Amino acid sequence: MALRLVTHFDVREDVLPSLLAQAATSEEGDGTGVLETTYGSLRVLNIERNGNIIYTYKDNKGNAVFGLYDCQTRQNEHLYTFEKEMQAVSCSVNSERTVLAASFIQYTKEGVRNELQPGSKCLTLLIEIHPVNNMKVLKAVDSCIWVQFLYPQAESHLPQNHLLLISEEKYIEWFHIQITREDGDQGVIRNSSHLPGDRIAEDFVWAQWDMSEQRLYYIELKESRSILKCIQFWADESFNLMFEMPLDISLSGLRFKLINFGYDYRQDQEKLCSQPSLCIFTNHTGSLCVCYSPKSDSGEEITYSVFYLHKGYRKTFTVAPGSADSQVTNGITFLNLGYFVVVYSAGRFLHLLNIQHPDLICHSLFLAGNDKMAAVLPPSPLQSLPGSLIVDFYSGKVYRATLDQSYLMRFLWNARLDSEKMAALHCVLSCGQDPGSPEEQIIQWISEHVSACHSFDLIQEFLIAASFWSVYPKLGDMGMFLPYSSLQTWNAEIPGIKLETEELPLPLTKVYSLKGYWAKLNSNLEYVKYTKPRLHYRNSIVRREWHNLISEERTGKKRSTMYMRNILENAKKVISNMETRTLEPRLIPLLQEEDRHQRLLMGLMVSELRDHLLRHLQGVEKKKIEQMVLDYVSKLFNNHGSAADFEVFHLMTRILDAAGFHSLHTILGVHCLPLYNLLHYIDNGVLLLTETAVTRLMKDLDNSEKNEKLKFSIIVRLPPPIGQKVCRLWDHPVSSNIISRNHVARLLKNYKKEPRNSMIDKSSFPVEFLPLNYFIEILMGLESSNQALYGFEGHDNVDAEFVEEAALKHTTMLLGL
Repeated sequence: MALRLVTHFDVREDVLPSLLAQAATSEEGDGTGVLETTYGSLRVLNIERNGNIIYTYKDNKGNAVFGLYDCQTRQNEHLYTFEKEMQAVSCSVNSERTVLAASFIQYTKEGVRNELQPGSKCLTLLIEIHPVNNMKVLKAVDSCIWVQFLYPQAESHLPQNHLLLISEEKYIEWFHIQITREDGDQGVIRNSSHLPGDRIAEDFVWAQWDMSEQRLYYIELKESRSILKCIQFWADESFNLMFEMPLDISLSGLRFKLINFGYDYRQDQEKLCSQPSLCIFTNHTGSLCVCYSPKSDSGEEITYSVFYLHKGYRKTFTVAPGSADSQVTNGITFLNLGYFVVVYSAGRFLHLLNIQHPDLICHSLFLAGNDKMAAVLPPSPLQSLPGSLIVDFYSGKVYRATLDQSYLMRFLWNARLDSEKMAALHCVLSCGQDPGSPEEQIIQWISEHVSACHSFDLIQEFLIAASFWSVYPKLGDMGMFLPYSSLQTWNAEIPGIKLETEELPLPLTKVYSLKGYWAKLNSNLEYVKYTKPRLHYRNSIVRREWHNLISEERTGKKRSTMYMRNILENAKKVISNMETRTLEPRLIPLLQEEDRHQRLLMGLMVSELRDHLLRHLQGVEKKKIEQMVLDYVSKLFNNHGSAADFEVFHLMTRILDAAGFHSLHTILGVHCLPLYNLLHYIDNGVLLLTETAVTRLMKDLDNSEKNEKLKFSIIVRLPPPIGQKVCRLWDHPVSSNIISRNHVARLLKNYKKEPRNSMIDKSSFPVEFLPLNYFIEILMGLESSNQALYGFEGHDNVDAEFVEEAALKHTTMLLGL
């Protein structure tokens, strides 16, 4: 399936064995009674910022027990036992694990509500657990209460703890708890008689907690308008209202709803489709998405909206009715996967929304049908946590969700629609930094499907998208200026789905503080507000300038020396950067050859992209921009020396007309093809034997038997002027033979037979072979008379003795001696 779920935590596998082991060593014997009592009551209550999981169960006496699973040590810790039969609603522990907050629904043994005082169905307690000491009643009311300790930092040891108390009566309070240290890490509540607090929200109908970033989102209803607000809690124990903005959505039918405040004991009694779905997702790039779906009935169209607040518009999708599985709910589930938001309806569809590039619908992957969607996610209500975690409170499991690259690659191979190809390509490449990066498979797919795509250029899209996603995690604000796709528009519809886009009024939000994430969000908003059209970098300027430079070279025109020097220096920096980043040993340094056109293209890309970023990134250090540009351009040209050489060769074959890198193309062919295929490509003009490429081959390949055949086969196919230059670079008997033959041919070209002295001084010749001796005498005479040698520039003189040795060796080889 498109999603891959890996179990991160299972309460029955990670907790139950520990409880049984404890029971076996206690007075309870083998733990059988514990198993019977605990198994049905064990459930997850909450997940704290540091990833620790709080769970509860009933022991064999009916007592409510609270435990903690440490996600780092993978060990269980007993927190507290409340010696009364109560149903836990909510629980949270401070970061030091010294104080516990918990709320309960009270019952008698007969199951009838026990009124501690008028209207006190829910009891909320603050308990000292290390050491076990005092207990304070925070609330005793007839409405449910949820509790949540703040974790301003991952490891916080502040003298004051802060606790959020969320009431079903639609208000949120913030309590300040002074902690006094005793005996090292032990702590007691200093001001337990009076806990100061503030009411920070009222009259809200919906709230969501972001445990990772310590943010509280909530919606107030004012004059039938839904107002979204966000409070940020800071490490210095302060908080700010970050923004408020109206949302054009209908919340009719939405009862009081909390997201990510732990287990809701009522949620397994309600259907997902009984009320609207609403959640908010962010990530480190400054994106802010509000996902919303009104309640829907079985068999009707499903509608859902995504407010891309960081982009300035809202997209509303409508999915046609389909045959959903009657065993599963028809509600909508929204999940956060970082660069993608998952919209899922069991048995109907799964939509992967690209939140970084939502402009075109073809960048998001829509999958519909029971055959593709069956059993992708558990059927129970799910909650999405930061870090791509998914919590199924019903089963007590926590999953880590990722895109399934193997499935996406299979889907890519079989995709028929251009929109599916585009979306799947970006989905796969967004995971490109994973160890199992499938770029080689993508290149192979492109080689076989390049002519089957009509809406866009597969090769161009791959090169641009792969380069973008490879550097995107560290781009920061620069990501909004780099090209991510070859497309400007997409007008075709996606089968099975309708789309409406609505621009949101600006300013979208009223940001009150600019730190970290909020600075990035504000930067995105400023970009949307002031840049129309969008200022993504385009390669068209580079392409035009590159062609101009090549044309000027052919016509004899020249640019200024300083301009050309800067361009070529940029190219040197790119090649140097590639050498630094490359860990693989290379027989052939594919990109160090003196291919002037290629170096011009490299240098121009660096120059134009750097200037583009400097114009629009006023607050970014110039050196940082320079390095990012080098990394980006290096990625564009870094297609060498890997297991994908064969695919790269075919890719280069297809882009050769546009790029003109004949030297690179030839070397890739040498690297990939069998000798007979290589020679066939050369003989038919597919591969051109440039002097640059052949020179590199002669210098860099050793003289193994295979390479000897390769070099000789290439030398005999070279034009004579290039062949004569190349032979002197190969220190080998074959090249010596060729040199001697050429030398003799030059000497004998204008030879006229003249009478000669038949008396030969045999002592001057080491071999008594008269035909050879006579031939050598003729050559010596010619050399003596011409007073010149026809060797090659920079090469040792070719004398008669050298020719004699070469001739003897050649004769010996021919005679099989």
